[in-house]
Amino acid sequence: MSQVLLDTDIGSDIDDAVCLAYLLARHDCDLLGITTVTGQPETRAKLASAVCKNAGRKIPVFAGASEPLRIKQRQTDVQQAKALEKWKHDKVFPGKAVDFLRQIIRQNPGEITLLCIGPLTNIAALFMSDAEIPSLLKSLVLMCGNFQPETAVTEWNAAVDPHAAKIVFDAPVKTLKCVGWEITSTVRMPASEVRERFKTPLLRPVLDMAEYWFNNAGEITFHDPLAGMMIFEDSICEFEKGKIEVDMNPEFAGKTLWKSDRAGKHEIARRVDILKFFKYFFSVFE
Repeated sequence: MSQVLLDTDIGSDIDDAVCLAYLLARHDCDLLGITTVTGQPETRAKLASAVCKNAGRKIPVFAGASEPLRIKQRQTDVQQAKALEKWKHDKVFPGKAVDFLRQIIRQNPGEITLLCIGPLTNIAALFMSDAEIPSLLKSLVLMCGNFQPETAVTEWNAAVDPHAAKIVFDAPVKTLKCVGWEITSTVRMPASEVRERFKTPLLRPVLDMAEYWFNNAGEITFHDPLAGMMIFEDSICEFEKGKIEVDMNPEFAGKTLWKSDRAGKHEIARRVDILKFFKYFFSVFE
């Protein structure tokens, strides 16, 4: 049984909700809590609550940081909130996200996998508030960065709060696994197939949220579910060890730089078995 904490910006890209449903469907995932991050974190917490309640699960949910550490917010809208009227959800979220994360990690030293699938503001604040926390994690798993050197694309989660990304990647975490945009962007499914395959009870609120996503996109890219799956099924990806650094040059702030090193403490996904991913993903909902 894997003990997991999830930090998410659910409500913008639909893949966060897909990832949450996947975690809830796994019998070997002990989801200890959820924290939300970036613009309108309380609304994002409502969406996470709706997915959990639909699954019949009482998972603690905390609204976290609404603004990046130093720069102006680039992610303000929560388009999928329109689906909330169809699903029961909590409306008030007392307590502080960073305090919750610190408490749970300290209560379970060496046991927690922290899965981060949004901008890293909450996690940077956590690490700054308690310097021992990174060493108390079992592992840190991220959907963040772009490690394809021939492209100038700066991945969204890193770009929204580059200062937070730098703090997190520089932290002395024992195990850090990261799946970048160049890998996750290959795992896609058209809207027509999503509508056909997302009919199981756990995925019904996700499908309702997805309909608002489909107003501007014709498919789902499984960025975050791929990161989540790496906790349990890391054979779907091939990894390379090395060191991740974050470019803080204003022109490229948040751009992730990779240096391969067999002795490195960071690992990035280099290849993914797409067919195996979808096989494993849908198997947990059967």
